[in-house]
Amino acid sequence: MTEKTIELDLTDVDHRVGKPVGGGQLWDPCSTSDIRRWVMAMDYPNPLHWDQEFARESRYGGLVAPQSIAVALDYGHGAQPACVGRIPGSHLIFGGEEWWFYGCPVRPGDSLRQERRFHDYKVAETKFAGPTMFSRGDTAHRNQHGVLVARERSTAIRYLAAEAKKRGMYDNQLGAVKSWTAAELAAVDELRHEWLLSNRAGVSPHFDEVKVGDRLPRRVIGPHTIASFTTEYRAFLFNIWGTFHWTAPEGVDDPWINQDPGWTEGFGFDEDGARIDPRLRDGLYVGPSRGHIDADRAGEVGMARAYGYGATMGAWCTDYLAYWAGNDGLVRHTKADFRGPAFEGDVTYFDAEIVGKDTDSVWGVPLVQVKLRLTDQDGGLLVACTAEVELPY
Repeated sequence: MTEKTIELDLTDVDHRVGKPVGGGQLWDPCSTSDIRRWVMAMDYPNPLHWDQEFARESRYGGLVAPQSIAVALDYGHGAQPACVGRIPGSHLIFGGEEWWFYGCPVRPGDSLRQERRFHDYKVAETKFAGPTMFSRGDTAHRNQHGVLVARERSTAIRYLAAEAKKRGMYDNQLGAVKSWTAAELAAVDELRHEWLLSNRAGVSPHFDEVKVGDRLPRRVIGPHTIASFTTEYRAFLFNIWGTFHWTAPEGVDDPWINQDPGWTEGFGFDEDGARIDPRLRDGLYVGPSRGHIDADRAGEVGMARAYGYGATMGAWCTDYLAYWAGNDGLVRHTKADFRGPAFEGDVTYFDAEIVGKDTDSVWGVPLVQVKLRLTDQDGGLLVACTAEVELPY
């Protein structure tokens, strides 16, 4: 094919816009181990989520999950309603997430159920892969009582894997995996430790005390490794053998549930074989996620080397803001645009500033607006995030 003839086949996409979609639902309620595994994988130290004695003395009276747990208790970590329709020869990466949180905590024993809808899409020409689809899907997360816990709008980036591989954008931009000196690693460890201790007691800053221009404590995660990517992947509950079942929306002709999105050769699952062999449904061995820990497979979809998960970066943002807000604060809204992945060998820095205050918000509570940026060690932008955080008076 010449560049002029390269296009995405959207014949299975257009008629699905605006319709409810199905997908996986977890069988089991959230457990204390699920919560602890999640915060451990996210490198999130708030003892409210893992230390039973600390949590008992809090206003919650026991362990509660972090706000970011909603994505861990969802099949496909939020991408399901944004990846709708078969596009032959395609691959997908996460493009961003927007979250609204309604103040209902998730506790051990709670079950989240998801209502999903394919919202819209647009196609744009990109240097990365030529014709590229930016598709959006909506998810409502409700607990077993029907109470709304959170809403999410995810953006998926779908493209032709062969074209991205041919263009090799990241091959041209990335050098070798960084070799860190002992002094550099010591500086990273020191900064990481400072942030781990920055609000361990969960004290919330008061709305009246904070000022526009105040900066939040700096955070660092990394260096990212195959081990850290694997730890993150294993914390998403749907990745465990047999944890979910397929559901379909009622009253929809030809509903999108678990059809093949058209993954390029070698990146699909074997649903029938996985009833016998767990590796045939395990994304670290097969499927569209295998490039995250396999440099050769990453190269086949244009990513140059092993790389992190978009859903993880979104959770990092929520956890970072929640830790600063303390146990009497609440992250109400985040909008995170993912500009690039966290590659193997890199570190990720978090820098945030208060850019506004609203005493009369639409939520009926005082909010501060925060601008958050995630960058790598060279200053390359990974995530641009804006957020609204509730603080007590």
